[in-house]
Amino acid sequence: MDNITNPKVNDYIIDTLKDNQGILKEIEDYGYENNVPIIKKDIASLIEVLIKMNKPKQIIEVGTAIGYSSILMCLASNKEAKIKTFERNPNMAKIAKENIKRAGLSDHIEVIEGDAIENLKMIDTEFDLLFLDAAKSKYMEFYELTEPYLKKGGLILSDNILHKGMVASDDYVIRRQKTIVKYMRKYLDFLCQNDGLQTSLLPVSDGFAISYKL
Repeated sequence: MDNITNPKVNDYIIDTLKDNQGILKEIEDYGYENNVPIIKKDIASLIEVLIKMNKPKQIIEVGTAIGYSSILMCLASNKEAKIKTFERNPNMAKIAKENIKRAGLSDHIEVIEGDAIENLKMIDTEFDLLFLDAAKSKYMEFYELTEPYLKKGGLILSDNILHKGMVASDDYVIRRQKTIVKYMRKYLDFLCQNDGLQTSLLPVSDGFAISYKL
């Protein structure tokens, strides 16, 4: 049991949502079987809706893992979005590239391997959507490096913002997680107090933030 949602409610939502098919189902199963952190079903569904509503053409993702979320976003855009996705783990990046190739999306999704902080410094073109799903203590740095290139009306999607409820209450904080909690609280305070953003924090899955650039 986590500290965010009632497990019975969460199970109901997961069971009710439509199951993936094809390549997404294969990658999802691989992720669960091999303990690879991929976005949960409720978050995946939310992102699909946001993509279809906002129709982004250029997407930046930080935290590729095995390519599940980048493939999902590209398919949700009807293959109209171009995605740059950043992954520091070479083994994950290799699997992601293979999955993207199997999905027939190599011309739409570019996996950039290496340290995201360094590689994000190379961005020099505008984009419509930023999806953060990597090192939680680095979200503020990821934001600062990319925000100047995010178009007005663009979205920032931040996953795992409540970190098993620890961010919401010190009662849940594990000692070795204190640093992550501190940085995440700072990041969320910044998003919510920033006059240039409209932000909503959602207690779904492990916590999710949607920020709209005014």
